[in-house]
Amino acid sequence: MNTSCYSAWRTLRVAALALVAVFLAACASTSYPPAPVSAATDDYNYIVGAGDSLNIIVWRNPELSMSVPVRPDGKVTTPLIDELVAQGKNSVELAREIEKQLSKYVRDPVVTVIVTSFVGPYSEQIRVVGEAARPQFLAYKQKMTLLDVMIQVGGLTDFAAGNSATILRVGPGAGRYSVRLRDLIKRGDVSANVDMRPGDILIIPQSFF
Repeated sequence: MNTSCYSAWRTLRVAALALVAVFLAACASTSYPPAPVSAATDDYNYIVGAGDSLNIIVWRNPELSMSVPVRPDGKVTTPLIDELVAQGKNSVELAREIEKQLSKYVRDPVVTVIVTSFVGPYSEQIRVVGEAARPQFLAYKQKMTLLDVMIQVGGLTDFAAGNSATILRVGPGAGRYSVRLRDLIKRGDVSANVDMRPGDILIIPQSFF
């Protein structure tokens, strides 16, 4: 290698190392508070979303009872009801709405709605992005924890910076919080396990080492 080429190579190497140092310093200076251990609420009610399946039972009217999917537009169609918005309601609210619609044709209808498969609206889903083995969205379940989420997504990849992961939270307690996935999964440190909330986004960055 001649002198000019060697000098250019050294300059590029120094510049690259400096860029990495600046990047790492910026990362190190960004810190978030630890995620609250307890975040679940006892009054949570599942909200119906597009893709859910519903079993609608009309007491003493089996011809009006059926299982229906919630369409991508968030609506359902049942006998005597052409269009009914289901998304955004819980099963009790939806049952009362169906009773209201059926009362035009049936005397004193009594309706029960049972959700048989769960997707949930986007605002309620748990999303896992980054260095999870299977990044995906999950339907929120009452008392769901960080460990439950990681089991469903298959754990971390070999390139994950687990202890640099964060939860982006909206709604009550909105903010960005740090979580220690590596300690939880690789070391079995249960003190790193925290509650999830509907709509949480778990972000798992890549390690540079």
